[in-house]
Amino acid sequence: MITCARSALLLVLAAAIAVLTLPAYAQQPSPNAIALAKEIITLKGSAGGYNGVVPSVIERAKQVFLQTNFSLSRDLNEVAAKLRTDYASRTGDPLNDAAKLYASRFTEQELREVAAFYKSPVGKKVITEEAPLFERSMSELDNWASKFSEEVIAKMRAEMKKRGHDL
Repeated sequence: MITCARSALLLVLAAAIAVLTLPAYAQQPSPNAIALAKEIITLKGSAGGYNGVVPSVIERAKQVFLQTNFSLSRDLNEVAAKLRTDYASRTGDPLNDAAKLYASRFTEQELREVAAFYKSPVGKKVITEEAPLFERSMSELDNWASKFSEEVIAKMRAEMKKRGHDL
């Protein structure tokens, strides 16, 4: 199962890749469209996941150095704390990149409509129910795939037996 932080990191990485690979001729979204996109991301409850990306990257970098020399842990902790402070202003970058990605794919009117949807009772219900439904569907998919795998293996064995191979 993927954790929220890991999901957010994957989403940020996907968004960053998508933003970086947009065609050069793509029109830059307006500040209003970006603001609407940020609102949508916030309404969906996803904005918080982006805030942890900068500290997470700093922590992973620290861990890389700790693997080579654990005796540096005190100094690396101090440096990591300093970097978290130094890069505090960058914590909004991943959210901005994701908002630009949204804003590059939807018109301002579409973004207004999407925001209105997520503010509506049914939109709020989608937000509330989406994560548990996704987790449940993934669990059911795993169960289905496991049962289907057994069926495929049995069928494959039978077909191979017809060809003289006893698997």
